[in-house]
Order: sequence, then C-alpha cells, then structure tokens
Amino acid sequence: MRPIAVPPAWRPRLAALAAGLAAGLAHPPFGLLPGLLGYALLLKLLETEGPKPLRSAFLRGWLAGVGYFSVGVWWITEPFMVDAREQGWMAPFALLLMGGGLALFWGLAALIQRALAPRGWRRGLVFAGALTLAEYLRGHILTGFPWDLPGETWAAGSAPSQAAALVGAYGLTWITVAIAASFVLLFDPVAPRARLVRGGAILAALALLYGGGAWRLVHAVPVSPTAPLIRLVQADIDQKEKWKPENLDLVFTTYMQLTTQAAPARPDIVVWPEGALPAVIDDLLSPGSPYLWRLTAGLTPGQTLMMGANRYDIGPAGETRYYNSLVALRRSAEGLTPTAVYDKYRLVPFGEFMPLGKLAARVGFRSLVHMPDDFTPGSKPRPVRPQGVPPVQPLICYEALFPHFTAEAAARGGFRPAWILNVSNDAWFGGGSGPQQHLNIAGYRAIEEGLPIARATPTGVTTMIDAYGRHQAAHTLALGRIGVVDARLPPGLAPTPYSRHGEIFAAMMLLFSAVMAGRRRDRQP
Repeated sequence: MRPIAVPPAWRPRLAALAAGLAAGLAHPPFGLLPGLLGYALLLKLLETEGPKPLRSAFLRGWLAGVGYFSVGVWWITEPFMVDAREQGWMAPFALLLMGGGLALFWGLAALIQRALAPRGWRRGLVFAGALTLAEYLRGHILTGFPWDLPGETWAAGSAPSQAAALVGAYGLTWITVAIAASFVLLFDPVAPRARLVRGGAILAALALLYGGGAWRLVHAVPVSPTAPLIRLVQADIDQKEKWKPENLDLVFTTYMQLTTQAAPARPDIVVWPEGALPAVIDDLLSPGSPYLWRLTAGLTPGQTLMMGANRYDIGPAGETRYYNSLVALRRSAEGLTPTAVYDKYRLVPFGEFMPLGKLAARVGFRSLVHMPDDFTPGSKPRPVRPQGVPPVQPLICYEALFPHFTAEAAARGGFRPAWILNVSNDAWFGGGSGPQQHLNIAGYRAIEEGLPIARATPTGVTTMIDAYGRHQAAHTLALGRIGVVDARLPPGLAPTPYSRHGEIFAAMMLLFSAVMAGRRRDRQP
C-alpha cells in the first residue's frame, strides 16, 4: 500500500494543526505537558517562508488555534444535545463558530510575530508577548471567553500554578509560552557555548517556576477545626430529566434528602448548585407552596441554604425579566428568610442569551435557557453578606473563567470577601473533559485571589478548593457521583500581589516583549 503523499504546501499547515493539538492536550485533564513544545513548533513554522509570508503566518496560526480549541471547547456541542430534537441542529454550527472564531486570535498573534520578525534568542520572548496579547483580547472582546488560557496549562494547585498569585493567568501565559517556545532556540546553528547558555536559561526559568511555587506550598496555612462547616450537595440528576415538569418533586426530594443526611457535625451552610431545581424560586417560596414548608422543615435554626436558582421580576416597561441567581435563605425559629441575592452578571453567549437576539430569532436561533426568554444580566457584581455567613463573592458558572473578577467586585463593594462560592451547572458540559477543565480554571481564581472556593455542581465536579488552588479527594465528588461534601472552610490569605495590582505584571511583560521586538541586532548567545 502506497503512503499518502502530502502536498508540500500542506505540510506546514498540518504541522501547525498538530502544534495546536499538542498544546491543547497539555491542559488538564489530559496533562500531557510535553505538548507545551507545540508552542516551539508553531514558532518554528512562523519562521519558515511561505509563498506569501504574512498570509501564510496567519493561516498557520489560525490552524494551530483550531487544533488547540478543538481540544478545549469540543464540549460546546453537549448543551444542544439536551433537547436534541429542537436544538441539536445548532450543535455543529456552534462548534464551527466557536473553534474557528477563537482561533482567529491565534492567527492574529502569528501575524504579529511574522510582521515583527525578531531575531536570535529574543524570538521566544516576542512570541510570548504576541500570543499573550491575543489571549488577553480573547478574554475581553465582546463578552470575552478566556477558557483554557495557556497559563492555565499547569494543574491548579501544582507548584507552577502558584505564580498566578503574583502575575495572574495572563502573566503566567506569558511565562509558559516564553519558556516553551524558547526550546526552538536549542536548534539554531550557534556555537556550543551559546547553545549551552540558552539551555541553561530555559532550565533556570523552569526551576524558578517550580521552586518558587513549591516554597509557597510548603508554607501553606492549615484549615482551622473551628471554621464554618459547609455542605456541598451533588444530586447527579441528568440535565435531560431535570427539566421535565413532572420531575420537579423528585428533584426537590433528592436535594432535601442529601441536605438532611446525617453527619457527625451539623453543617453551618448548605450549598445547592446553579439552577438546582427546574422552577423559579419565586414560585417555590410563595405563600402556600408545599416546597416552602418542606424546605423550612428540612433546615434547622441557624443554618443557611445558599441555593442556585432562577428568579424573575417585572421591568420598568412591564416586561418579565429572568435572572440566574444565587439566593441565601436563613432558617430561624420563625421560618425561612432570604438574606442575600446575587444575580449573575456575565452571561453565557448562546447558552443564556443570544447575541444579536432579534436577528438570530428571525433565522430560528434562540438561547438554551429553559425560560420563556433570555436571562437578564444582574448589576455589576459585589460581594454579599448573608446573615450568619462569612462575606462571600458568588461566581455563577461562567464567571469563574474571568481573572480579577473577585478583586474588582471587592473594590466595588468596599470590602474583601472571606471566600468565593462557585455554583455551576456543569451538566451542560457532558461527561467528558469539560467539567474537569472548568474545575482547573476555577482553581486559578483561588490562587489569584488568595481565597478558598467552595464549588457545587449538580453532576460533578463538586469540591472544596483552598487558597492555593488545591482540592483533596476526600472532599471531592467526581463526575456521576451522588452525595455531599462536608468540609471546613479553608482560611483566606492576605491579598495577593495579583489581587492588588491586577494585570500590571502582565502589562510589564508585554512591554518587555515589545522592547525585545524593537532590537533588531542580535548578539550571541
């Protein structure tokens, strides 16, 4: 059998696609860290002449992005399969638009790199700046979608991930790409001494990244035995079954049984995940509702239930507005009292609202919410102070993707929370790598802020994350498990450099890359 001949013009294109796939597979849950060398391969391909250099560079960068995001966001098709009969036809369009659209940012980075054409040992540093700039734009343009930033390749809680406390995920993106891409320098035709110096510099950077993080973890603050006890409830109810109206009572009963499950110590706080029940909370808590009585009876005086819920109100024009919310309900001797409400601010495009809504509606597109209309974004986020609960910053699902979200909310509210509560409906992501990726991303928010995260999902992964991004197997419910996690709230740390200064360090790295790009003359090594 004769081997398939690949046309010469397609060889660098396929290599670029492979480079992106390798970099994507370096992320958890795959964790194939040698895939980071995909950045070195891409840099080499951008330095290889094409028939039209700038156009070829953009195409190769775009193809690398397609490979990278095909690994990272393939789960985007899962939500459309929940109601496959009505919405399944949109799945391939969503994947093409998402993967191909996000890859445009990598094409832009490749175009910048080729246009600047840096020489010598500076190339990896310039490339790190170009790709970090593109990733920053990806995280901010339109609604922003910073899923699986290259800096989040390292497993949250590992030694290298601790650098996010100083420079954030964008700064760690620069560091990660600079180290990985610089491996290409080892193959330059330079003197042995120069090659040795380059290799030593790369190893020294890796040693500093690992060593600094390991030192931080050695000095980790332990959990106090008197800290609030939090119960995180995972009911493991399939998304397709949950939204059937006839299953409301079964879903509610399951959550209540887990909430009241016997334990050596009574939880101070009980958490139900995003959109736990297939109904709006206004109806569940209305006078005369049987669910209000059952919920009140299931909690003991002094307990607080923090519940992901859908709610509605009436707007100024008489329209009904729906919100994806977190509601804190305090049980007292008199009954159940709402003490805090947080409405999700950053909504998921296509999932919770449809961009260009009126135009999209004309061609048959609509968001995936199980509501008569799209969700309405809440007001700009601030931490909340539910009665009997340490001050907390809620992050509802998608909001956990955004670096510095909690610090900005704290500045807006005038006080720093003691912890972060991430309620998420990861059932939308299916049973593959999506929920694991989302868990890893959430861990970076803990590292950046120096605050623990209690994370509750309906189908997994539910866990308690400490301020170093770590979660323990003993306090984790994996995918497809039903049960509860009872864990003491880990301590918060002093504000990290990143929480205080934001992207200033990443900006300094970008400036350094720009300076390196401007120096045309190269000296060895």
